[in-house]
Amino acid sequence: MLSTQTAGTTPVLAATGLRRTFGKEGFVAVDDLSLSVEPGQVHALLGPNGAGKTTTVRMCATLLTPTVGQIQVDGIDAVRHPEAARARVGLVLGGELGFYPRASARDNLLFFADLQGLSRRRRRQAVDTALERMGLADVATRKAGAFSRGMLQRLHLARALLGSPPLLLLNEPTTGLDPDVALQVRDLIRELAADGTEVLLTSHSMPEVEELADLISVIGAGRIVTRGTVRDLAAYAGIGMISGFTLPARHADAAARLQEQLGDGAVVAQRPASGRWAVTVYWAVDDSRADREARDAALAAALAEIGTQAPADLVTRPASLEEAYLALADRLAR
Repeated sequence: MLSTQTAGTTPVLAATGLRRTFGKEGFVAVDDLSLSVEPGQVHALLGPNGAGKTTTVRMCATLLTPTVGQIQVDGIDAVRHPEAARARVGLVLGGELGFYPRASARDNLLFFADLQGLSRRRRRQAVDTALERMGLADVATRKAGAFSRGMLQRLHLARALLGSPPLLLLNEPTTGLDPDVALQVRDLIRELAADGTEVLLTSHSMPEVEELADLISVIGAGRIVTRGTVRDLAAYAGIGMISGFTLPARHADAAARLQEQLGDGAVVAQRPASGRWAVTVYWAVDDSRADREARDAALAAALAEIGTQAPADLVTRPASLEEAYLALADRLAR
């Protein structure tokens, strides 16, 4: 597991040894989980449904009290002083609840700005800025109950931005948004991080996490399984590079024959694709130039052995986050 802290920076969010149980049976949702987020960093939590991601976010947001563990938010003990800590956090849990349906978008935000203790002068400016940033200024007087799910999600984000908190906790922030609006939200998240805001993000969108996250923690059964960059996660899963190409229909047994030639240094899979076979070779971790040259030579020899040359569409590339995550899936189940 990698450290999330760099010399010379002080994380606004620092959670240590979190454990949370539920019910009389004492179901353990989160167990001995620690994480921190540095200024300007987007830290993503990935894991299957039920892994403990939302429970972790709710504890960091002071909506749940940890059974065991400590949470510091901007130097405040969030377990002992949740209200003070909450004022330093912008939270997006999403969904269709959380607003007064008969009140306008602006009046909803003004109400929440009051709850945050913003002065009358500051709250109006904060609300107008948040509405503008989320593209809701033109519908600010419309009742929240008339909003679509995507518009409500943007209103949740606008609420999180009130008061310019140093920490944003974003649980599935682009759920229900049209692709163009989701792109705007991702741009906003990058912009906020560039300005020094800390972001803890959960998302089921692997491309979104891969695009936004500086650091990724993979959680399974309530514990952090591994942490790092996409490359770190792929290495932990035992994947170095991935070669992909297609072969003619006559090579129905290509995967088995290539696997026999390549041995334990790779895993080969194939599937039908438009009258041809799409072949994928998952190589074990290789970092040196000699390893890469040996890999290329081994693949060329294996293809020659099954009676073909290197296909014109052969591409070798780093593993994506989705590929690394899927390779870890068996280690994440409860």
